[in-house]
Order: sequence, then structure tokens, then C-alpha cells
Amino acid sequence: MRVAVAGAGLAGLTAAARLSEAGADVSVHEREPTVGGRVRTDRHDGYLLDRGFQVLFPAYPAAKTELDLDALDLQTFSSGAVLARASTGERSVLADPLREPRALVESAFNREVTTIDKLRTLVLRRNVAMRDEDETFARSDNSIREYLRKWGFSQQYVERFVAPFYGGITLDRSLATSKRVFEYTFKMLSAGPAALPAEGMGAISRQLRVRAERAGATVETDAAVESVVATDDGARVSLADQTLNVDAAIVATDPPTARELTGVDSVPTEGPGSVTQFYTLPGHAAIDTRRRIVLNVEGPAPNALVPLSSVAPGYAPGDRQLLCATFLAADDFDPFVMSDDALAERTHEAFAAWYPERAAGGLKRLETVRVPFAQFAQPPGVHDRLPTVDAPAGEVYLAGDYTEWSSIQGALRSGRTAAAAVSK
Repeated sequence: MRVAVAGAGLAGLTAAARLSEAGADVSVHEREPTVGGRVRTDRHDGYLLDRGFQVLFPAYPAAKTELDLDALDLQTFSSGAVLARASTGERSVLADPLREPRALVESAFNREVTTIDKLRTLVLRRNVAMRDEDETFARSDNSIREYLRKWGFSQQYVERFVAPFYGGITLDRSLATSKRVFEYTFKMLSAGPAALPAEGMGAISRQLRVRAERAGATVETDAAVESVVATDDGARVSLADQTLNVDAAIVATDPPTARELTGVDSVPTEGPGSVTQFYTLPGHAAIDTRRRIVLNVEGPAPNALVPLSSVAPGYAPGDRQLLCATFLAADDFDPFVMSDDALAERTHEAFAAWYPERAAGGLKRLETVRVPFAQFAQPPGVHDRLPTVDAPAGEVYLAGDYTEWSSIQGALRSGRTAAAAVSK
């Protein structure tokens, strides 16, 4: 069987690896000069800059199945976060006492969150642990905010912790996203830490490429697929310099391109973007968060400050530190219309207020990464309307997180599902 795959993101590479390992003749065609789609890493003067702030949840079932996690040399975050207030300069730790008993006292005395909320969190943890992914996404749905209200969490807890923390995961600080995403990611974070590969998030994509190529697939970059058409005996895939007649084709591109190539209207093409700025500090001036994200309790500008090289030392040269600031859109704040300098000014102001003992002037901006479409929108009920991998006509298939849910888990699982559909 001959199969052509359009797109070398996580879903496309997973499908290619699976099919090649099953004996198919697979070619992958990627329009960008590198593989990975949104999951890639650039090198900048000794620093590793991911395509915006991203993490891997090693507890994802598909990550355990499709990736060699040991080879990625995962560097883990500590549980919870540092909650920071610019108006008062206060910082406090909120951590998972079941995973980090040493943080129990700090978390117990955290004044940003009530004791009742902390106890409810432990009950919620047990509740979500009882359901697997399929059951979680098959249940009735509402927004994260409404879900937490029904659980009895206080507004204080929602605004001071959940909004910045899960706003960073869903790119939606308003918490209007599906509660299914909250439940499943909460389960994954309860099962294990968030992590970064030692060589950057792009190492995940590179590993999948190597796996596919070792199994016999060919991966071609700078090779955009211009059209995919189902035929009586398979599919015709057209590139700028050649036309391929294959037994099956998998469209694993970004959502707008996938809809254009396949005509499947249920492929989502709207969603939030992300803006991330990377900064460096001298090693001696590093902030000590004990490998935790710093959350802005008071607003989305920035939403969080992440000590990347404190978690994964290889992200920066030995004498420097690498941090990133993430910005989320809000009713009165749009990071996409602000200049890089204006965003950096917000970060310097927050940094100076949160860490007055450090010299904010030593914080140097390296790069700004703007991703207009970082996730597809996931309002309540959206997962019931997503296309299946066999939604296109004939022997044309889809592979992408937009057939599951917006996550690395969704992308990897979709690639595996698409490969199984082609092989049936």
C-alpha cells in the first residue's frame, strides 16, 4: 500500500510511523522547512526557544505509547505555582501536597486560596481520576467556570488560581472553555508533572520523524501539498513539482488548510492565539521559583512568567537564565495589537514588582513569538461536533488534534487513529 501524508506535525508523523511499521510505502510532505508544526524549537545564540510556551504531560496515554519518553530526557516542573501580586509585591506557593509533601506547610498557609477550596481540590482530584479519556469527553458539558461553580469553589479560588493557570493551558482566562479539557488535564497533572524535553519541545517532533524514517517513510520538507482528491482507486496528491497517485492520503495539516484541502466543513478554523516573549537574565540574578510557574493573580499582561532554564538547564547557556512571559487576550487587553516593546514594558513592570530584590534592568528580551492560531476554540459541546478521521470522501483521511481535542494527546491519538483507518 502506498500512502501520502500532507503535513509533518505530530499527527502526521505518528500516522506515517505507524503505517510504515505496518509495511506501507509512506511519503510525508511538509510545506515548512522543518517538521513539527506548532511543536518545534529554534536555536538562538545558545538558547532553545519553543514555538511559544508549551509543555508535555508525560502521563498522556498516547505519549507513553507513541514516544520514547526516556530518550527525551524530560525535565519536570514542580507541582502548582507561585501566585504573584504586583500591587503588593506578595508571592505565595500553592502546590499539590500529595505530590510534594515538603510544600504542604507553604500551601496550607497560602492566603490567596481558602482552606475549603484546597480540600475541595483534593476531592475533585479523586473524582476525575476515576474516568478515562473517552468517558471524560463523552459526558455532558459546560464551561470550566460553571463547572467549578457547581463544585462549590469560591470566586477567589477561580480568579486567583484557576483563571491564570488553566487560562494558560486553554489560552482562555475567562474560563469559557469546555470543562472536559479541565477535567482531563487536571487528571494528567495529578498523575504526574508537566515536563520539557532537555532539547526543547521540538525534540518530540524530531523523534517521531526519526521513528517514521527508520521504519521506511520518506519525509520531505519545503514541499507544500496543493490539492488532495479522492479517486476511484485511491487518491491523487498534487505538489508544485509532482502529482502522486496513491492508495490513500492523510491530510495532517493545520485546520484551515485541512478544511481547504478536504472540503470538510466541520474542521474548526477559529481559535485563540498566543504571544510569548523570551527573556534572559544573568545566572547570578536568577529568580528562585523552585521550578514553578509564576502566575499573575491580577491580570493577563503577562499571564505568567516561566523559569525555563531553571526547569531545563539546556535551554540557556551555562552563565545565563532563560525565562518566558505569556500574554493572553482579555476584554481590555489584546497582545496582538501591542508592539514588542510595549509588551516587554509590561513584563519589566511585573518582574520589578514581583521580585524587587532582583534588578529588572538585567532582564533582556531575546525574541517575541506570535502564534495567531495556537489552538482551535473549545467551547462547551465542541468535541461532539468535530470531524472523524474518515470524514473526507473516499480514501482520504484526516489526522490532527481537531479530530479529538486540542492537545498533544489529541494529535498523537489522531495520528494513530488515522493510520488504523487507512489500514482497515
